[in-house]
Amino acid sequence: MDKKITKHFEEKLTAELAELKTELESVGRKNPDNPSDWQAMPEKMDTLTADETEIADSLEAFEGNTAILKQLEIRYNEVKAALARVGAGTYGRCEKGGEVIETERLEANPAATTCKAHMR
Repeated sequence: MDKKITKHFEEKLTAELAELKTELESVGRKNPDNPSDWQAMPEKMDTLTADETEIADSLEAFEGNTAILKQLEIRYNEVKAALARVGAGTYGRCEKGGEVIETERLEANPAATTCKAHMR
């Protein structure tokens, strides 16, 4: 793949990674025991003075954060892997057949690992 095109996608991936990290930090934190993993954060609340409704709302919000965090973490890892491929010089090549991934596919999903023919 042309270096100018690769640079374009590297910039898009870097910007997306920063945005994903910000979003992840808004609903979770890095797992102190496994820095490559993220954990949802419960809402801070005084459980001594909170009523049952507040506690239930907090649990519901935590469950929502967990679901959101999981999807963000998947995408975060896909983008990190794409940036690693840029560094390794393999970015833009289909992992299934080795052909060049179509530019329009990469525009739609810069972290794509396959060409259109091998999408599924």
